[in-house]
Amino acid sequence: MKLNVPYKLLLLPLNLLLITQLLTAQQSLRLPSILSDHMLLQQKSEVKFWGWADPRTKIKIIPEWSKDTMLVTASEKAKWETTLQTPESGGPYTIQVLSDDKNITINDVLIGELWLCSGQSNMEYNVNKGVADAKEALADCENNQVRFFFVKKATAEYPQDDCTGYWKVCNAESMQWFSSVGYFFGQKLYENLGIPIGLINSNWGGTPVETWTPIDKIENPEKVIKEAGVMKKSPGWDNTVSSTYNAMLHPLIKMKIAGAIWYQGEANCPNAYSYSGLLANMIEAWRDKFQTDLPFYFVQIAPFQRYPIPFSAALIREQQEKVQDLVEKTGMVVISDQVDDLNNIHPKYKKQVGYRLANYALGETYGRDVPEYKFATLDKQEIEKDRIRVFFNDASNGIVAKGKEIEGLEIAAADNVFHPAEGKIDAKTNTLIVESNEVKKPLYVRYAFGNGIIGNLFDTSGLPVAPFRTDNIIYDLKQKE
Repeated sequence: MKLNVPYKLLLLPLNLLLITQLLTAQQSLRLPSILSDHMLLQQKSEVKFWGWADPRTKIKIIPEWSKDTMLVTASEKAKWETTLQTPESGGPYTIQVLSDDKNITINDVLIGELWLCSGQSNMEYNVNKGVADAKEALADCENNQVRFFFVKKATAEYPQDDCTGYWKVCNAESMQWFSSVGYFFGQKLYENLGIPIGLINSNWGGTPVETWTPIDKIENPEKVIKEAGVMKKSPGWDNTVSSTYNAMLHPLIKMKIAGAIWYQGEANCPNAYSYSGLLANMIEAWRDKFQTDLPFYFVQIAPFQRYPIPFSAALIREQQEKVQDLVEKTGMVVISDQVDDLNNIHPKYKKQVGYRLANYALGETYGRDVPEYKFATLDKQEIEKDRIRVFFNDASNGIVAKGKEIEGLEIAAADNVFHPAEGKIDAKTNTLIVESNEVKKPLYVRYAFGNGIIGNLFDTSGLPVAPFRTDNIIYDLKQKE
């Protein structure tokens, strides 16, 4: 009997379904993208090892560094998971994953220190986007002891089991696409620790902190979603709460990591006053999801004078500094001296940014003897008649000014009207004295407090002093039409 055309068309979906089922059956054993050739696993740890297979499939995992064979059976939901004990740093190794119908070998596996590099565009920026000092480093960047994992940009409404990603060995080809901040961070760690370093590149330009926070860890999601709505929409990304976390971080939470570095905040200028709470909550949420008290080091956003909302970036920096007091095992690096163009939100020099983050990790996480890595911040002020004396934290060896005059100082009386001020350093007490002929009864002082102000105060090691203010003026952050 000859079938007519419409009936044939009805059979097509059934045929496609059968073909898909056959292909799925042949490839039932599957690993997440993060568990693949050239990967790096955290040393001296119990690391999770997982994947998918047909229900009740028996699987063997054989890591080359161990005499033991791990046995696991896929659940009724077609998932399986076990734990591997990793040795001290070393490699390369292979890991065999075997079932009755499929064998997978993961090649060139290193054991070392694994770090997450996340945030928005200044963490994403690389050689191909115009990072100058990273381009200069291309010639001698090749290092098979440093591994990069690239997470493809994606968003999702719900947490995902896997992401699109791949591992690459550090060389001139892979490095020019990787986060330059992340690369220099990893390079510095490798130079000082002398062991393999793995770096996970999960970032997306323009994303606010809300998109990187799991929604089940937000106390009042409706309020956060409403506040996130004030941020500018972009055709390049989805700023829905948790959207990038769901697609670009949740698939990785089973990985054991040493810590995280973070460069983000520019996108949150419209809701700057809530930023310290949002970031602190995100850090604690990540720690809960990764099931480890991971160290978290972050960058204070750079001066940029073209933010549309006055003082919004200054407030973000102020909020970022507060996070160090809100959350343990965190640290902030200041990079105001690394800005080459106040009209460019993406400073093209990233080497010192990565190095400063690395020094923080080396000093705090690894207990190494490294140069000064904590940045001088405001401690308190004391009013002395017609002048104000400023005291600093983390400036025990003193502060210096690069230039004849100290730039970015302002002072105000009870009227909250700020006037340019002069400053001088009292070397005996490691304090800063600020005064102005226009303000006879000063109450408040500011230093580099503005969207695009670069100061010239440094500690004696050469690290810039963080911007500060002693007033508490509340600014309207509604963007003018």
